[in-house]
Amino acid sequence: MKRIQFLSLRGMVLLMLFSVGCTDILEEKPRAIYTPEYFKTEKGVYGGLTGMYAHLRYIFGNAYFYNSCMTGTDEATWGSNGAGSQFQIHDLSGGGLIMPNNSDASNIWFNAFPNINTANGVIENATDVGISEALIAEARFFRAFDYFMLVQTFGGVPLDLGSGELKFNISTLRTSTRNTVPEVYTKAIFPDLVKAVNDLPAVGRVKGGVTKTAARLYLAKAYLTYGWWLQNPGNIPTYPQANRTDPDGHDAKWYFQQAYDIAVAGIDSPGSFALQSTYYDVNVGTNDRNSEMLLYADHTETSELYNGSSLTYSGGGDAENFAGWMMQWNYLSITSSKTNWSAATTVNSVQRAAVQSLGRPWTRMAPPHGVFKNTFADKTNDSRYDGTFTTTYRGNWNRAGVTNELLFNANNLQVRQDDAILTFLDEEPATAIDYSNSVYKSSMGLGVLPGRADYVVGPSGISRIVYPGLWKLGTYRTDNGTGLGQPNAASTRPFNIAKFSELYFIAAEAAVKGATTQPGKTAKDLINVIRGRAGKWRWSNNGNAEKVQDNSAKMIAATPATIDINYILAERSREYFGEGYRWYDLVRTQKWREIAGTYEIAGVQIGNHTPSTFKRTIEDYHHLRPIPQGQLDNLDITAAEKATYQNPGYM
Repeated sequence: MKRIQFLSLRGMVLLMLFSVGCTDILEEKPRAIYTPEYFKTEKGVYGGLTGMYAHLRYIFGNAYFYNSCMTGTDEATWGSNGAGSQFQIHDLSGGGLIMPNNSDASNIWFNAFPNINTANGVIENATDVGISEALIAEARFFRAFDYFMLVQTFGGVPLDLGSGELKFNISTLRTSTRNTVPEVYTKAIFPDLVKAVNDLPAVGRVKGGVTKTAARLYLAKAYLTYGWWLQNPGNIPTYPQANRTDPDGHDAKWYFQQAYDIAVAGIDSPGSFALQSTYYDVNVGTNDRNSEMLLYADHTETSELYNGSSLTYSGGGDAENFAGWMMQWNYLSITSSKTNWSAATTVNSVQRAAVQSLGRPWTRMAPPHGVFKNTFADKTNDSRYDGTFTTTYRGNWNRAGVTNELLFNANNLQVRQDDAILTFLDEEPATAIDYSNSVYKSSMGLGVLPGRADYVVGPSGISRIVYPGLWKLGTYRTDNGTGLGQPNAASTRPFNIAKFSELYFIAAEAAVKGATTQPGKTAKDLINVIRGRAGKWRWSNNGNAEKVQDNSAKMIAATPATIDINYILAERSREYFGEGYRWYDLVRTQKWREIAGTYEIAGVQIGNHTPSTFKRTIEDYHHLRPIPQGQLDNLDITAAEKATYQNPGYM
């Protein structure tokens, strides 16, 4: 399998070390090639383990893989700078077709298989060189993690990379055979994760290291996903073709019960993990790597080597963490005037800064209206809307050297530093917003309301060009001083991959699917733990001020008496909006067409705040992504065999 083999040798460089300030694993040196002889040494095993953490950066935080996880769902459509690009293609709303040569899901294929081969090498050799079972379990975790990502994305994938199933590949074989979905789960994912749960420590060997709790989360989620696959309520085809029967003789209900039991075990025996006290604390940059984070692709602002990319510039690619730019609109177009608008001298009153509420705008993706009207309908009690979006853009013109104490803004009223320059309103106001005032066309056609000095946009006026930015993935730097810093650099924050809170969602979903629950841990009980936390505020991003308020009782009282899958999915979106979960959630539950088949948003022209409805053409075959063209091109097989290798619909 030449493509996989080539990358397994070239790509298994010890790219970066995954957590600054830690010992042991950080002492390893970069290495260009991993050979069988290298893995027969203690140094080689440690080097391989380090590379497994490093490979996460090439997947998570990469904006194009992020696009494949988000665009085309109810969380995201293409933005004004995504027209004609792969962002429009992935939206499935008339802008092109997802094909083997343009699918952004290819990223996972070309980064997972080299890491799987590294894991194979470590697992085969670690015992002989005296490495502990706990360390080998880290390799098992990552092999299962990658196979789980692959099987969800592409269906059945190869277990044999050229030297035998789950063996370290050293051959130059240019052929490949895909295993079935049940084979990938029962031969690779489940055994590795069961072993990892047994052998991993409760507390990571280094900061950010994988643990028993992380393994439980992924084992529970894999059982849950496989249970859905066996049940197949939407009659979605699989590939390679296989009967929806389990080789071990279990039915879907058995797997849902396993998912519930293991997730609850993770909740009850969390090790060093715990929920944060407020939703704001989960995602604020000052609290990165907190107790809720089970797994993340790490970065740092203290070293370009350990960051994985430049600290001053990014073009978007490789191991850079630039996904957060995609759903950030061009707020730099907001203008105010140094003088009365009758004889305006305009300036950009909101400067691009490397702070969490701002950052670098690319406008490739945009949230549809349903996000604001349905998903985050409760913006008063539920803190998650405020803890997800930047809804108020405040004046910071002094950072650009503009010395004016006051500027003229909407309605010719004056504003000061840190005042609201633009506000995205929670609801449509009783007085209609005026988007037509020609004086403010230079300000992206923003609206005005009588008596307000800030521009305004209502939920129905959100467009592909103007929308609340994604605060939770925003830039956070401590090395900028009072200036604009380095807004061109990719984010130096860790990109969160798995959170302790998801154990509650997995257990709740399994309960909805029929798992027998424990006292105090019904689906509603579990969801109410998350909803109760969401009702607790300590800070308002919108108001840029402390806000100590506890709406937990109201949040819990509003939970429906009966929890169903649609409600679980809605809660998952409120909790994890914009984090890259959504396509996988909708595909797992086969709710993609139902929930995201249509959407509303205004257009790409400045001043266009009139909603239009768009329909997505989501076919059954779209529930799997195409095998990358680069993989097919490097296989030494016939055209007919390549056609058979490819997922149906993408031939």
